[in-house]
Amino acid sequence: MNVPTAPDPRLDRAFDLYEAGDLDGAIDLCRAILRLNDKHYGALYLLGSVLGEKKKFDDAAAALRRAIAVDPSRPLAHFNLANVLRWMGRYEQALAAIDAHLALKPGNAEALVLRGDSCIKLGRLDDALSSADRAIAAAPGYAEAHNARGNALAKLRRFVEAIASYDQAIGLNPRYAEAFHNRAIVRQEMGSDDGAFEDWRSAVALKPDYTEAYCSLGNLLEAQGRLEEALASFEHARALKPDLEYLIGAICQIRQRLCYWSEFAEATERLREAIADGERAVTPFVSLAIFDSNAVNRKAAEIYTSSELKELAPPSPFARALRRDKIRLGYFSSDLRNHPTAHVMAGVFERHDRRRFEVTAFSFGPGSADEMTKRLTPAFDRFLDVRDRSDRQIDELARSLGIDIAIDLNGYTKLHRIGIFVGRAAPIQVSFLGYPGTTAAPFIDYLIADRVVIPEAERIQFPERVVRLPNTYHPYDRTREMSDETPSREGLSLPASGVVFCCFNNNYKILPDVFDGWMRILRQTPGSALWLLRDNDSAAENLRREAQARAIDPNRLVFAGRVPIARHLARHRRADLFLDTLPYNAHTTANDALWAGLPVLTRIGEAFAGRVAASVLTAVGLPELIARSQAEYEAMAIELATNPDKLAAIKAKLANNRLTTPLFDTERFTRDLERAFEAMCERHRLGLPPEDIDLAPIAEPSSAPN
Repeated sequence: MNVPTAPDPRLDRAFDLYEAGDLDGAIDLCRAILRLNDKHYGALYLLGSVLGEKKKFDDAAAALRRAIAVDPSRPLAHFNLANVLRWMGRYEQALAAIDAHLALKPGNAEALVLRGDSCIKLGRLDDALSSADRAIAAAPGYAEAHNARGNALAKLRRFVEAIASYDQAIGLNPRYAEAFHNRAIVRQEMGSDDGAFEDWRSAVALKPDYTEAYCSLGNLLEAQGRLEEALASFEHARALKPDLEYLIGAICQIRQRLCYWSEFAEATERLREAIADGERAVTPFVSLAIFDSNAVNRKAAEIYTSSELKELAPPSPFARALRRDKIRLGYFSSDLRNHPTAHVMAGVFERHDRRRFEVTAFSFGPGSADEMTKRLTPAFDRFLDVRDRSDRQIDELARSLGIDIAIDLNGYTKLHRIGIFVGRAAPIQVSFLGYPGTTAAPFIDYLIADRVVIPEAERIQFPERVVRLPNTYHPYDRTREMSDETPSREGLSLPASGVVFCCFNNNYKILPDVFDGWMRILRQTPGSALWLLRDNDSAAENLRREAQARAIDPNRLVFAGRVPIARHLARHRRADLFLDTLPYNAHTTANDALWAGLPVLTRIGEAFAGRVAASVLTAVGLPELIARSQAEYEAMAIELATNPDKLAAIKAKLANNRLTTPLFDTERFTRDLERAFEAMCERHRLGLPPEDIDLAPIAEPSSAPN
């Protein structure tokens, strides 16, 4: 850092202390100077700069602003103030400070790179690219400028050009670890996992303490299913920087996927405390799988939203929607492919009344030509592949198409693009299905729910306006095919006799308390087996080991691999009772089990994600399978397993209700959803703000099976 020349020898001494690493000594001497002259520019400048390095950002910004007030012609004070404000996450103010610096030093490539970074944080991507181009023009050999250009192009989803810019940066500086890291991220986005892996290996070889690269490498390894290696990468990052944002939550999630529970209680308590303190420790979706508390999950979402999205440019206003013959719906999703969201929504998309609705898909997931994508494409009036467009470009496209209601099917799930909605893709924006909780986002107007998943006592925890559908908020496609062939128990590695409990939920939903209950159930039902999804080999081994530790023969746990959906549904017939999880219930998996004729026993929780199975059981007319406590849940499981007549009566009731109750009536669900959309639009047309909507059931017969 260059300190402006000053005649006061005490300032020279303060600078010497700073250079020697005695930051506190430098601060004390600067303050001593300022006690005699509170407008001493050099002391104010050095004080602010050193306080910034000590992460005392508020005091640093105050000192630097005082220095600028004394002499606004000194460019370095503006530059350092911009850095401090950027560290504080105040990107709009940082941009103003860097522009003040550039007014004094217009060709400063380092400042232009900083400007571009601030513009990216604000969502001003074209401006960020322009800043990088200006930096390159000023200093063509400055590798950081080419890296900055790559970052802007990556955010603009211009991946091929971004790679070329990172190549240029690395060519200028072959030891530029950050450029390798950034190129790896883009390569992964482009589907080149091998190239991404090699780039991350290069990044950490060049910079062994590069915490962010270890985290990104962990994410790639997790996506590839290399969970043990991913955990090791995350743990290495934690050893380097324990307080790295969202790292504790990432480690907790991957340990859940592996069913490693040795640190579970301690980790969850740390996360609960971190959320209470407003720390960026866990992403919202991970929180849902850990905490049965709408209040805790809301706070996690608020932390994420306020830190990741608060500085993005506010939306331009919409005029009041004009009355048209058709309401224009836009569904936004990464999952319009072979994915549970598409499987349950396909029938709804196909059944929208085209006399009243025009329906557009905005697909930003991985490129896919699978059977589901082929089915969905003609189900929309337009199916738009927008994965190569930036968030701002997508919302501008939606505006150009006159979308009235933008429906986000992702929330904070994997591959989400919630940034699209910050700038408003439509005058009405709705969160639905994919994320079972509040987004806590001020730009989301409505949340689709029902009376079970959000009871009145919990309404206060949802800042969106809540739309309660009359039956269940969770759709299902009643045309979903199920194989006529039922595999034998032997073919499924199940015991020839005895009750078969099953749970085909993802392994991360199996928490220690849930597993403890299952083992008590097995202990009270001799000869029974527990049939689980084999999400990964390590989880299967760990669960068997946990069973052994609870004095249960590990061979009583049987694991099912993934198979095509028609065969998966058919194999449910070999189970007797589905045992649900908490705090994250079976959602689509509960619907699948019930569709296949398998009763689901759930324990209802407090949070949205822990009440979904209760919602679908209510909609299929089986509320007697909803337990209110762990003791009741275990007692009900044991009673049904040991009383064949009672279990048979439940199965018969399910068989009778399957096509006569609302749960699998796709036509009825679609009409109810459309009524909700019409109510939203009517309020908007009248100039009224969003408000809670409670839809009453329609007194009409269920549609015939199709």
